Amino acid sequence: MFIKRSRSPSDAGDRGKKRKRCPFTHAGVKEIDYKDTNTLTKFITERGKILPRRITGVSSHFQKLLTVAIKRARHMALLPFVAEV
Repeated sequence: MFIKRSRSPSDAGDRGKKRKRCPFTHAGVKEIDYKDTNTLTKFITERGKILPRRITGVSSHFQKLLTVAIKRARHMALLPFVAEV
């Protein structure tokens, strides 16, 4: 009644992928500076949105610090709130 299908290696999904490491923990960073716009721009999109943890691989602790730093930089006009269209 049921047909058994053999699975190909491409059906494995995410089993073979390595887990992303937090770049801040790996580098030994203690705090994230809102004035360091070069670092902050790596974690926002072209439109100015903050990238989620599942994409960047940042730990929850540093994601919170990163969010606060990006929002401070936006308030000080170091980063844009939205991108120019």
